Amino acid sequence: MSEQPTAAPAPPRQIVNPSPLPTMAWKPRVNPWLIAMTVALAAFMEVLDTSIANVALPHIAGTLGASTDEGTWVLTSYLVANAIVLPLGGWASSLMGRRNFFVFCIIVFTIASFLCGAAPSLPMLLVFRIIQGAGGGGMQPMAQAIMADSFEPQKRGQAFAVYGLVTVLAPSIGPSLGGWITDNYSWRWIFFINIPVGILAFFLVTRLIEDPPWIKPDRTGLKNMDYMGLALLALSMGSLQIMLDKGEENDWFSSSLISGMGAVFLLTIFGLIIWEWRQKKPLMNLKLFRFKNFAICCFLMMLVGGLLNANTVLQPQFMQQMLGWTATNAGLALTAGGVALVFVMPLAGMAVGKFSARTLTVFGFTMLGIGFYTAAYVTTLDMTFPLASVLRVIMLIPVPFCFISITNAAYVGMPKEESNQVSGLINFARNIGGSILIAITGAQVTNRAMRHEALLQNGMQAGSPAFQQHLQTLTGFFDGRGGPGNGSGLAMASIYQELNRQAITQAYCDVYMELVALSALMVCLAFLLSKNKPGATATNTAAH
Repeated sequence: MSEQPTAAPAPPRQIVNPSPLPTMAWKPRVNPWLIAMTVALAAFMEVLDTSIANVALPHIAGTLGASTDEGTWVLTSYLVANAIVLPLGGWASSLMGRRNFFVFCIIVFTIASFLCGAAPSLPMLLVFRIIQGAGGGGMQPMAQAIMADSFEPQKRGQAFAVYGLVTVLAPSIGPSLGGWITDNYSWRWIFFINIPVGILAFFLVTRLIEDPPWIKPDRTGLKNMDYMGLALLALSMGSLQIMLDKGEENDWFSSSLISGMGAVFLLTIFGLIIWEWRQKKPLMNLKLFRFKNFAICCFLMMLVGGLLNANTVLQPQFMQQMLGWTATNAGLALTAGGVALVFVMPLAGMAVGKFSARTLTVFGFTMLGIGFYTAAYVTTLDMTFPLASVLRVIMLIPVPFCFISITNAAYVGMPKEESNQVSGLINFARNIGGSILIAITGAQVTNRAMRHEALLQNGMQAGSPAFQQHLQTLTGFFDGRGGPGNGSGLAMASIYQELNRQAITQAYCDVYMELVALSALMVCLAFLLSKNKPGATATNTAAH
């Protein structure tokens, strides 16, 4: 009797993102909240430096014998280096270990802070700011990745609340703290204050932080480094940041510098995407964007960073430019929002364990839209300090619900081994979004002000009874104070000055309404997030 052919064995069942049992059971040897506070301290120091030098630029330029335009490179140089290093955290931590890389960044940042404070000239200060920005760029994603791995998925939302408090609060208090230090001491102390914080962070990190077992240093990583990817990343992010920072100052694309930077950015960013996608060991694992939920989270986080940073610039800028407030008073008006965050962040963190990321994100962007709508109607030349403080609270309270839920959802379904890449890319998206929307809203304020000024001038015609009556009243007033014959010119100057102030105020209101529309768009996009169970584990399948 002939033998019956045996059936072919069934192929093994594919398991999405398998993790070995020891990895699943790993827990840090110290209380996770000690770890969260430690890495948050270092991250706070770094995020603070993105805004603390803003109000000190005239003092820095004056002391070092530079022009105001040259002084703005103190900000640009830091942001360029920061943007380049932010997405490199995953590769760097795989080379030397995440804890070692985090410690290395703290050391570089602290030493560079001392050198910035001691810089004898502007060129030297710019060199040290680049080094400081490079050290700081690695701290943000590593802090978030350490938190993600130190807490159980069900408690991650509360941990990210601590990190969210840092990233939202630090830019808010940076200008007021920098202004107070500069007015009472010296601009050099805005850098020197990082030294004791950096030493404390180094001491705590080296004693409390450890790498999980799935993060193992690869000593061959430097030899096989993706140098082409690094070059393309540096060129694309450097050109983008220079274009955004210097665009309005140079009248955007009417300038050969800005046009050139735009062309370099487009060529290098497309080259970077194609190159990194084809590499076996890329600097940036762009294939993570095949996970639909992660891709949506990165885009949403880009807009969260954009909306937050744009408002953090718009509100104090209006207070100083139009209301005549000092930098310190404008900064203090933002303080109430920071105090509110201390209470709201933990609540948002707990809400992540009870509601889905989609629900919280929709709620957060809806409330943001309401906040910007309110700002569009209360932003007037009669705004008082209490009203400005309340407005800041209204616009900041929704941010934690967006920030924490999106951050938490970004890790759902992702391999644990990719936590460094996840944190690097999502922080990269947030920072780039902030830079882009700050530049766009700043340009929009200028453009809308010019349009409103032209419309208001249409009413200043010789045949307008209201205009003529107002002109005659002011002419009589100035003639009575300065003698006859001089009142007409002073009256016209006064009218044009008031027209300009009204035009700029309306421009700010227009921009706030544009942010309302953007928030509404984000509400719609948030519905594309996958339905996840609150507190879902990181090994759940992510939709492609």
